[in-house]
Amino acid sequence: MRTCSFGRVILLCLAIFLAGVNLTCRRKSPQQTDVDKPEPNAPSGSDVNAPSKPAGEEVAVTVDGVEIKENEVIDLIGPQLDKIDQQGAKLPPSVAQQYKKQLREQALEQLIRRQLLDEKIKQANIVVTEEEVTSQINEIASAQNMSLEEFAKTMEQYGRNVEQVRQDVRKALSRNKFMEAQWAGKIDVTEEEAKKYYDENKKRFDVPEQVRASHILIQYELDDPNVDPNETKAKAKAEIQDLLQKIKDGADFAELAKAHSDCPSAPKGGDLGFFPRGETTPQFEKAAFELQIGQVSDIVETEYGYHIIKLTDHKDASVVSFEQAKDDIVKQLTETKQLEFAEKYISSLKANAKIDFPFKL
Repeated sequence: MRTCSFGRVILLCLAIFLAGVNLTCRRKSPQQTDVDKPEPNAPSGSDVNAPSKPAGEEVAVTVDGVEIKENEVIDLIGPQLDKIDQQGAKLPPSVAQQYKKQLREQALEQLIRRQLLDEKIKQANIVVTEEEVTSQINEIASAQNMSLEEFAKTMEQYGRNVEQVRQDVRKALSRNKFMEAQWAGKIDVTEEEAKKYYDENKKRFDVPEQVRASHILIQYELDDPNVDPNETKAKAKAEIQDLLQKIKDGADFAELAKAHSDCPSAPKGGDLGFFPRGETTPQFEKAAFELQIGQVSDIVETEYGYHIIKLTDHKDASVVSFEQAKDDIVKQLTETKQLEFAEKYISSLKANAKIDFPFKL
């Protein structure tokens, strides 16, 4: 029952209000997935043969007399177009052209919806303060367990600098405020609806058996041609054996993990948190689930190296009751209704708008 980790505001405003085309918040990748398929209501008048990088000032579409330029289209899909071009001979020309056509149609659909909604927001005089923008960015970064610096670097991978991110969030917040005003008093989820959802999706509320473990990892290098693999493996084995003996002699497991483990969990004393079966290597899983709380394993070898595992907690399989899940279910169903409301609202704006494409099929 977990919502989008980037926060409800961004989910609502960027993913759904703008036609479900989240091109501005997607990693630059040449790989295309189902999200890249044209929307059923994508603009049919878009030019199939429009160049991938036309002159920026050419008009791509007009929406109620407002011109949307080609450079705005490229701002959304430029990185994806570049990646397609970089594929070169790996993609047949017809496939590459089809991908470009799909991306262009999606971008135009998104820009049309943005313009329609933003015009309504302008008329409503929606105000978003800098404090609200900063607070939302802090919330997004926190939800990702990132510092602001780490979040900024991550956004750069999506082609967005700090000021662009602030502008994205500012616009998202204004759209969210506007839509909240539209659906105020019109959306409700009854307890009967929540119970019906619970009864129809009971498997989603099954919680599998979980263990919490800490470990010490000593890695060895087998792929370096300048290193004897037998020698480096033997050295790692000797080190892990020495650490295991120290643990048996009473040394503190967490302190040894902090000082010697090659895993990123080392600063936390090797703590991996809770995990169910199926989320780690078979050898590690078997050893961890066979331990008793407080017990330390013998040496376990996996593809990552040598491990010593300590079990620190255990949870039996359980079922989340309706009473426990009700608030989350109501929240999820409410957000689903909000998304549906927003989609209908935007579609109605589009149906009543005058939309002209300079390029025709």
